[in-house]
Amino acid sequence: MQNSIQSKRFVIRKSLIGQNSIIEVTFKSGKTFKYNHDKAFELMKDNLTKLNCWEKYKSYTSSTSIPKVLQNVEVI
Repeated sequence: MQNSIQSKRFVIRKSLIGQNSIIEVTFKSGKTFKYNHDKAFELMKDNLTKLNCWEKYKSYTSSTSIPKVLQNVEVI
C-alpha cells in the first residue's frame, strides 16, 4: 500500500523507510516536488548516514529546496 503525505519541507525519515510513501512538498517559494521516499533514500543513503542529524534525529529535512543529488533525477 502506498502512503501519500503532504509536507511543507523535504523530508527523509528512518521511520518511513520501506513504507513506499509518496511525499509532495510545497516550499514557501511556491515550488512543489513529488517524490518516492524510498527511492530518494536509496539515492541519498551514503551521504545521510554521515550526517549528525540522521543519527541524532533519525531524519533529514530541508525547508527551502531538494538536495542536489535528487535534482534532475526521476524519484517517483
